[in-house]
Parts: sequence; C-alpha cells; structure tokens
Amino acid sequence: MNKADLVSAIAAGANLTKADAKNALDAALGAIAGALKANDKVALIGFGTFAVAERPARTGINPATKAKIEIPAKKVIKFKAGAELAEGLN
Repeated sequence: MNKADLVSAIAAGANLTKADAKNALDAALGAIAGALKANDKVALIGFGTFAVAERPARTGINPATKAKIEIPAKKVIKFKAGAELAEGLN
C-alpha cells in the first residue's frame, strides 16, 4: 500500500473526501515526525510505538576493498508493534 492507497482507505473509512483525508494524514505524519525530531516517543495504543534510539559508532569493513572503516554514531527510528497489531497478524 502506498500513500495514495492509504488516503483512499482513510477517505472511505472515515467518510471524508480524498483531499480531507490527505490533509489529515499529512498532519498526523507531520506531528509524528515533529515529535521524533524532538526526541519524544510516540505511542499509539493498539498500533505501536515509535521511538528514537542512538546507535554508537562502530568499526565496519568495506566489502569491496576489505578495508576497515569507522561508521559514525547516528540516531535511528525504532518501531515496536503493539500487542493488538501483533496478535492480529497471526
């Protein structure tokens, strides 16, 4: 499912126009992104939790040259599915 499919599904499920559904989706995604940029956790009960985690710097190997390279530390987004979502998949 891509964004256009999701907008169509939201519009049909919430009885909205596609334009209103797109605006609502964009606002929700913007709010989630803003919270993650502020290092906040976003918990959607029944769906899952988005959180920012820090990966430490580490040494890696360039597969082409076999030379050791230093991979810098960085922040990554982690998602943990909620119990209801996980149970619904099985």
